[in-house]
Amino acid sequence: MKLQVTQENLNRALNSVARVANSRNPLPILSNVLIKTSENRLSLSATNLDIAITHYIGAKVGTEGSITVPARLMQDFVGSLPSGTISLELEDSKLAITTDQYHSTINGIVADDFPVMPAIAEGKHWTLPAANLKRGLQQVIFAASGDESRPVLTGVYVHVTGGHVYFAATDSYRLAEKDLGKNSEDVTLLIPATALHDLLRILGDQEGEVRVTHDDQQVLFQVGDVELVARLVEGNYPDYRKLIPSDFTTIVTLKRAEFVNVTKVSSLFARESAGSVTIEVSEDDQQLSIRSIASQLGENTATASGKVTGDGSITLNSRYLLDALGAFSGDDITFGFNGKLEPTLLRDPASEDYKHIIMPLKS
Repeated sequence: MKLQVTQENLNRALNSVARVANSRNPLPILSNVLIKTSENRLSLSATNLDIAITHYIGAKVGTEGSITVPARLMQDFVGSLPSGTISLELEDSKLAITTDQYHSTINGIVADDFPVMPAIAEGKHWTLPAANLKRGLQQVIFAASGDESRPVLTGVYVHVTGGHVYFAATDSYRLAEKDLGKNSEDVTLLIPATALHDLLRILGDQEGEVRVTHDDQQVLFQVGDVELVARLVEGNYPDYRKLIPSDFTTIVTLKRAEFVNVTKVSSLFARESAGSVTIEVSEDDQQLSIRSIASQLGENTATASGKVTGDGSITLNSRYLLDALGAFSGDDITFGFNGKLEPTLLRDPASEDYKHIIMPLKS
């Protein structure tokens, strides 16, 4: 293998793929990145057996070939080089890297031992605008569980209902659902949230369409010159829509920025109580108040005006509330609930494409 490539392109590709390589895996080759020529392009790939990322870049290829080298070392080294042309040449299982000022050799492992995710032979295809997908992931992915003892909840549930594709995630304490628009395919996928975090990073400021291909075991996302393949989570996702209330006895609509501010202030006094704050809504006063108590430090009550229907109070985790409020982008927020023990729903009164539910705490 002998080729030339720019430092900028090689560094960008390494940053896309290297984080998937796992140095703690018992298979040493999984901490490596696969460097391979492919039709006068260079491909860089990394995998942890559950997720694989491949990034293609333009290159001036003199001789075809492939090798795997330590991902972390390669990423740090290329990132430290000045911009310009880099020459790569394979000598046995050693990769020589040369620029005008540097000459280095990295010991590799032959590419034959590198595990390759099986191709999706007969799958379904559909596309999504990259900007919509990015925004949708940002709004739901944080609600997925990190508890591996309940693997189904560590995924993001992608399904088509009523001709629209929805992304949903829950950790059983909160639930986020995003409508990403019309889709004529019959889709039911449970994608690991870890893979979608990598996809979110790859999307960046990407424009255009993202092509999605999937079968019963894997899903492939094609974003420009980058491909991400992930194994699907096995299991049946809970029927989460039963949790979403349709009517409320207490509803308040207020400025989202004000709701964020009063919640942040109250959360400072809620650290002793694991973030617990009590929200009281008064129809007579047309306001919402948040109260928090720190037995050693003091207590706080913060109020915000809004349009209120009904009276009531509910106790929530302030961190979950701030996460939810941060997922919206509109000026106003509508907050509704039915008594102290029923789930509360947050939504943008100007848009129905995103819903966020938070389960109450026992006060």
